[in-house]
Amino acid sequence: MTLRKGLLAATILSLPLAAQAQPVTGLYVGAGVGANFRLDPDGDYSRSLISTLGAPTNTASGTAKMSTEPNIMGVLSVGWGFGNGLRAELEGNYRTNQVDSATVPGRPASSSSPWLNTYGAMVNVLYDFRMGWPVVPYIGAGVGYGWNEIEKGTTIGFPSTQTKGEFAYQGIVGLAYELGPMVPGLAITLEGRYYATLDPSFKDASRVSPTVSQQVNWKPANENVSALIGLRYALYTPAPPPVPVVAPVAAPALARTYLVFFDWDKYNLTDRARQIITEAADASRKVQTTRIEVAGHADRSGSPAYNQRLSQRRADAVAAELVRQGISRNEIAVSAYGESRPLVPTADGVREPQNRRVEIVLK
Repeated sequence: MTLRKGLLAATILSLPLAAQAQPVTGLYVGAGVGANFRLDPDGDYSRSLISTLGAPTNTASGTAKMSTEPNIMGVLSVGWGFGNGLRAELEGNYRTNQVDSATVPGRPASSSSPWLNTYGAMVNVLYDFRMGWPVVPYIGAGVGYGWNEIEKGTTIGFPSTQTKGEFAYQGIVGLAYELGPMVPGLAITLEGRYYATLDPSFKDASRVSPTVSQQVNWKPANENVSALIGLRYALYTPAPPPVPVVAPVAAPALARTYLVFFDWDKYNLTDRARQIITEAADASRKVQTTRIEVAGHADRSGSPAYNQRLSQRRADAVAAELVRQGISRNEIAVSAYGESRPLVPTADGVREPQNRRVEIVLK
């Protein structure tokens, strides 16, 4: 198999899966886990030792430079899909990273490695780009409140765990693969995130001897880049519409019209469809027919380009059946209109059985 044929086969096989992907509607829940990379949390640092007389005995200030190791992060979310690609959600998150190296003004190197933890609550707004692909890309942004925590901070002069809260913000890019008929409403997600808070200001005052106390101030940056995999489950998935009853439609004298209907995202002929085509072929022999017009149509549940191709396949399938019934191919004019000529006008994205049709007109 050539590369071109292989790509064509993969595209054809993916089309039904793409059409299964419907906008998230109503309540959904999600969860994700992955790796968090905290950008270097460098920040202004000062340390003062003050005697009981109130005068500083030793001061040091400057920039505390640090690097951290990648570690885990996780998110839980609950949201609402508006059925048009737009989603809003509430999220809880947690990130943790351990310092692997630190240069702190006025302090010797230490074997102690602090942990820098961040957890918070966010409000996110996201948008799904539904373009007829089996994978749905999306973007989002969020704001909220995040708590920054130093754990085991003796390296930088903090003898105990400290927590400071600040305004938080983030950007999200992701891909969702919706499992469709296998597990309706369930999707596998892959995301990249940038998360940050305003710089927290940590302060500590403690006594290091009976006559000397210590004051420490540190204002580190908090910027994070994360990659995570997760699951999203929509609690409400619209049921597929019922199969319509197919019936021929009478036309004025000298022109008879027959309608052949199709299942959603299908162009293969049902037994009832073949019966209608047989009736049209028999009628063309009984009247003085000079031309048979075959026009394909689609509803608006997919992209315009995809629906144009689908309506062409439907028209071609009906024309082929007419030829099999003994009609000369030269007598048949085939056209395709995609979603542009609906029998029942609908909003974009709506599945309408009456619009999934081929019209056979005897003239």
